[in-house]
Amino acid sequence: MKRIVIFSLLACLLLGVAGCAPTQTETPQHPTDPVTGEILVQGVGTAVPNQTNDRVFYQVFVGSFSDSNGDGIGDLRGLINRFDYLNDGDPNSGKSLGVEGIWLNPIFLSPSYHKYDTMDYYAIDHRFGTEADLRELIRLCHERDVKLILDLVINHTSTHHYWFDQFCNAHKNNDTSNPYYDFYTYAPAPVGGRTFQQISGSAHYYECNFSGDMPELNFDNPLVRQEMVTLAKTYLDMGVDGFRFDAAKYIYYGDEAKNAEFWDWYMAQLRSIKPDIYSVAEVWDADTATFPYFTSTNCFNFTMSQQSGQIAKAAKGGSVSTLTYYMEQYLEQIKEKRPDAMPVTFITNHDMDRAAGFLQPGFGHAQMAANLSILLPGSSFIYYGEEIGMLGSRGGASTDANRRLAMLWGDADTVKDPTGANYKAEQINGTVADQLGQADSLYNHYKKVIAIRKANPEIASGTFTPLDVSGSKAGGFLSTLNGNSVAVFHNTTTEPVQIDLSQYADFPCEALTAFVGMGDATLEGNILTLAGQTTAILR
Repeated sequence: MKRIVIFSLLACLLLGVAGCAPTQTETPQHPTDPVTGEILVQGVGTAVPNQTNDRVFYQVFVGSFSDSNGDGIGDLRGLINRFDYLNDGDPNSGKSLGVEGIWLNPIFLSPSYHKYDTMDYYAIDHRFGTEADLRELIRLCHERDVKLILDLVINHTSTHHYWFDQFCNAHKNNDTSNPYYDFYTYAPAPVGGRTFQQISGSAHYYECNFSGDMPELNFDNPLVRQEMVTLAKTYLDMGVDGFRFDAAKYIYYGDEAKNAEFWDWYMAQLRSIKPDIYSVAEVWDADTATFPYFTSTNCFNFTMSQQSGQIAKAAKGGSVSTLTYYMEQYLEQIKEKRPDAMPVTFITNHDMDRAAGFLQPGFGHAQMAANLSILLPGSSFIYYGEEIGMLGSRGGASTDANRRLAMLWGDADTVKDPTGANYKAEQINGTVADQLGQADSLYNHYKKVIAIRKANPEIASGTFTPLDVSGSKAGGFLSTLNGNSVAVFHNTTTEPVQIDLSQYADFPCEALTAFVGMGDATLEGNILTLAGQTTAILR
């Protein structure tokens, strides 16, 4: 029986066919490990330039990432200094993680460490740097084909915002002619099911469902709507590629129809400014609650996230087909809302306990979760530190600061944990410095998976067809783009499986081009043998 060996994927891409045989043409440069010199991912050649928004993003909680000036607070200059860690501009160097997008948590002037209570949308918080720093970061991102999106918190502001000061003064003086009188949502008495606080010196109450320090803006006021268009335009004109919209379902609390109407209107305004804007909304709810928002913007998929999500369940030995058939149905439903809608997958974010607490690298669970999350259509988001297995949970202290701890560089970086953090558990998975030189580290695993995705653009942007494996928890999918097909098979169990490819009618892939995980993969004739907790790519 003829054995089909792993070969250069670049040759397939140049031929432009779905299946191809090994070639004797010149071997392209492969991503190599800067420590050992070994090829990082067998079968992965030069990355294909990404012309879409279907990208791997990296979420940066700026104050906890990297400190450039020794004050203990992460800043934009620290991120710029660390940019080579994320993307060094050379997809074949093997020296960077290789992410294609960055999401910055809020960076605007704010009294808090988390910055979700903005005092001035047009000022960078001085602890994070300056507008010049942001502009330099934008230039750097564009030079390296990295999309940059900002966290835009428009549902509410800080009580220290100038608008709120004017709003309160107008109500104290009963000055209805003041343009700020209706800038925030207010009522003559608290409304059931929502949270209000009394305006000092007035009989009225302002709405504040998140916190008394976060008054909610009134989007029935045309002036407020126009202010938010102007705000977005300011940063889009500066070169920002788009936004992550915080608390999208709270614009009109409890009124999903009005919320969807607002986002349809708002995104139409922003697309008139930047047609290819990247947008993703936080609608932390069941899928059925998020679907109405897809008429205007993509939404994070919370069903797949956290310990109870589809990714974690599959990564810990669950059925891959449960995940792939769910994704097939999800894609159908969001594309009914908008043809260019795409899924946005993540494992955890800044509001959740860190993944390493329930997906331990030592058991292969974190590695499989990375495979399952990153090798899916649409965008995939990585929370900073997830790639090294950082720990952190809210715990009995009930503080989100414990989920936003200082990045563990393992060098002289002076960044410290945020205010209120008291998480004391030992970081058992090591620092960035520890993992860079370890071929089997979680960091290098993430790097491999991202490289595979980049070299196979069909995975992110192609048509999605689940591939069931009869009698096994293993499974996968076929993805086709511009006549080229890629098959991805995952084995989430600890035992090897054999997959007879002849069971799939008109299966267009005939060559094993890459594998990544806790073991290896081989293809002999139609039989794919896949080690436990390992993923294989076929073309």
